[in-house]
Amino acid sequence: MEQLILIVGLLFATVIAVGLGDKLKLPYPVLMLIMAGAFTFLPGFPDLRINPELILPIFLPPLLFATAQKSSWGVFRVRWRTILLLAVALVAVSTAAVAGAAWLLIPSIGIPAALALGAMCAPPDPVAVESVAGRVHMPRRLITVLQSEGLFNDAAAIVIFQTAVASAMDGHPFGLGVIGSFLLGAALAILVGMLMGWVTGMITRLISSSVARSAVTLVVPFAAYILAEEVHASGVIAVVVTALEIKRHARAEDATERVTRAAFWDVVELLATGLAFGLVALEVREVVNTEGAAIWGMLPLAVAISVLVILIRFLWFGLLALLSRRKDGAPPPTSFKDVVILAWCGMRGLATLALALALPTVLPTGAEFPARHEIIVIACTVLLATLVLPGLTLPLLMRVLKATDDGSGEREATKVLAMRAQEAAVAALRDNGLIKNLPPEKIALVKEKMRRLHAELLDGGLDNEPVEERARRGRELAIAVQTIALDAARSEVLSARNEPGVDPEVVDRLLRQLDLRTMIMPDS
Repeated sequence: MEQLILIVGLLFATVIAVGLGDKLKLPYPVLMLIMAGAFTFLPGFPDLRINPELILPIFLPPLLFATAQKSSWGVFRVRWRTILLLAVALVAVSTAAVAGAAWLLIPSIGIPAALALGAMCAPPDPVAVESVAGRVHMPRRLITVLQSEGLFNDAAAIVIFQTAVASAMDGHPFGLGVIGSFLLGAALAILVGMLMGWVTGMITRLISSSVARSAVTLVVPFAAYILAEEVHASGVIAVVVTALEIKRHARAEDATERVTRAAFWDVVELLATGLAFGLVALEVREVVNTEGAAIWGMLPLAVAISVLVILIRFLWFGLLALLSRRKDGAPPPTSFKDVVILAWCGMRGLATLALALALPTVLPTGAEFPARHEIIVIACTVLLATLVLPGLTLPLLMRVLKATDDGSGEREATKVLAMRAQEAAVAALRDNGLIKNLPPEKIALVKEKMRRLHAELLDGGLDNEPVEERARRGRELAIAVQTIALDAARSEVLSARNEPGVDPEVVDRLLRQLDLRTMIMPDS
């Protein structure tokens, strides 16, 4: 019962952290981490232990799915080089740098254990980055880079970690076979994700309840993750591909389902994020209690590794900025401001903690896993240093650099997309036989002010018809016209969502307006 009370308390604390974050203009996951960490040191505070092997399968699928829903295949077609350079290459470089430092500074750690530590510290957390960046009005072009990086870097880090741990356990050398394992796992994961996206589409077409269809999307991420892991593929990539496929096959007529699903996933993402970071705080407390006074002797090394992790990210983005100056239209970073912001947003989180806790206790020989205590303390220190410090200082950094986005780019993109939707609606009205006899001035009126269409159409009809009949025919015609126009507009917006260069955030915002308008439209 104590553990249930603790979970409920963490969920309530999440709601409080969200409220405080809104008032203080700070990210609620960081506040949740601080609040939970403070409470855990109170006397008599209950323990909550979760099997380390369950942390990633419980929290990663829904959180990755929620984040991936905000992206699209079009983004990845444009950003594939960025994904490779950040989610794969930067993870590999960070892993190698941390492993090299640990191998030099920690006696008898061994190369496999050092690489396992590097893999823990390498991947930034997409959930933390999303929650922090979204509250400081960061330019969308930078948020897109961080989202693209965060959705796939866990996959690379997990493969390196698993290979390194296996090498430490069986004594086989760590080799380049990790590249083949990653590529094979990624290919299988893509197939699993596409399969799960297709299955989800089949199921939702068979279910009439919009609430049940939304509930299916909560089950699907876990199914995709587990299935991928069972076939030795990347569960992370499978979940991301599943979300992208579901979004790609979205239908114009599913307005009610989209609104219901969006509200449902807003709640799921908020509570799961808060609970996850609350558990991070509990586990950090457990590490402190386990290590006791010995932790003070490990802190200088842990701080040095934390500085190295941040420095490597700065240098990497600086190199990308130098390369981007030679190309027109290159993705960020293209300036010193971009380098500083993107480097400062390398926040570690759930994956770092889960991998640290999943580290074996002993080797098959019965000996203790090399430098296990030091590895866990370093991983937790890197997590705190890269999450709490940037999370609390990013708003100030954005103001100092004067890099806050005024939203003009998004407004312009919204205008362009809205015009496309309007033109598609008018074209559908012209092509449909229901209103082919309407005069041109009425078509122009529909194009300019759709909200006045109902009243305008009530003025039409035959003069010898009774007033009630004219009103009924006009109302039916108005509803039919609005239905045709809104369906055409939504289809055009959904089509644009998968186009390269189109911001999915802008599309989803405009699509929500169209969906809400459809839902409030009278049936007759």
